[in-house]
Amino acid sequence: MSVQPILKVERLTKTYATAAGALTVLRDVSFALEPAATCAIVGPSGSGKTTLLGLCAGLDQPSSGSVQLAGREIGHLNEDERALVRNESVGFVFQNFQLIPTLTALENVLVPLELRGDNTREKEAAELLARVGLGDRLDHYPMQLSGGEQQRVALARAFINRPRILFCDEPTGNLDGDTAHAMVDLIFGLNRERGTTLVLVTHDLDLARQTQRVIRLRTGAVLSDERTGT
Repeated sequence: MSVQPILKVERLTKTYATAAGALTVLRDVSFALEPAATCAIVGPSGSGKTTLLGLCAGLDQPSSGSVQLAGREIGHLNEDERALVRNESVGFVFQNFQLIPTLTALENVLVPLELRGDNTREKEAAELLARVGLGDRLDHYPMQLSGGEQQRVALARAFINRPRILFCDEPTGNLDGDTAHAMVDLIFGLNRERGTTLVLVTHDLDLARQTQRVIRLRTGAVLSDERTGT
């Protein structure tokens, strides 16, 4: 019996209206990922990587084509409906952390639960912070943390909803070499422990090769789609 894909993209296209005319930044992209799969999306700046990630995660709507996320067609849902799907099934880690500066590390991790009206899992949030090496930083604010520590808070926050799929957009882009390696180990470790599908946008080809599949984009189209054997 075949496994239902956690993410299925079919002929995805995104076009923006500009003063110079229509600008197509993504064209006819198709792929599917099974639960617990790991995949990297690579390509030069302007190739459409972040646009593709945003469409897959329901942060934007396609001009044409379809996205099925966790069994739901999300391309034509309204923003509130897409937000509900994201809150139920998706975790995010971004290059710029996106922590709330007036909240502590623990409070930042709890934000997705607050959006659900769930205030019963503070212990789990604390355990996640301990898992990423911040068990003694629960009450620290983002400005009191290093860049690597802030990114680990963001990773703990991404996993607090027990997501079925994690989207990472250049998660090591603002980190130095040693800190970036530690972050990568945490991302893949939590991915394995929790059976979460991982979709990773990166310029780092060494990082991309640690995933099971590498999709290369150029000028908005799929240049290659390779299994790595990882």
